[in-house]
Amino acid sequence: MAGIEAERERLRGEYLTQERAGSTARGLHHVAVLCADVETTIRFYQGVLGFPLTEIVGNRDYEGSSHFFFDIGNGNLLAFFDFPGLELGPYAEVLGGLHHMAISMEAERWSEVKGRLDEAGIEYLEESGTSIYFRDPDGTRVELISDPLGEMYGLSVL
Repeated sequence: MAGIEAERERLRGEYLTQERAGSTARGLHHVAVLCADVETTIRFYQGVLGFPLTEIVGNRDYEGSSHFFFDIGNGNLLAFFDFPGLELGPYAEVLGGLHHMAISMEAERWSEVKGRLDEAGIEYLEESGTSIYFRDPDGTRVELISDPLGEMYGLSVL
């Protein structure tokens, strides 16, 4: 463990600067995730989590596939694709793949959504009183965190 922490300290010293330059990005436009069924996904993300559906369009890369978007606040979107007929199989966490999506919520909204997860019988793991981890209908791991953007468990990460 001492070697791991020493490496973190080296990386902090080399790459974290007091005078951090502004990012070239202006925000996260969208993250695109695969789903098996459009309507099931809409019912979950809009109905249970409270993320409004904003648009459904055709996927330009695959005829018959839909590309649809949910508002996750601050001009950011969560997007999904379905690929009917391709039988992609269930979601799997793999090295180099998506581990989870952490989405920030005001504490009051976080409590409301936690209640809706309970009502829907969706199992979750609560961590530190500010995060809940669960899987969506396709198995993708989602975290809802009530810490402010740029903070995590009392640590400033931005």
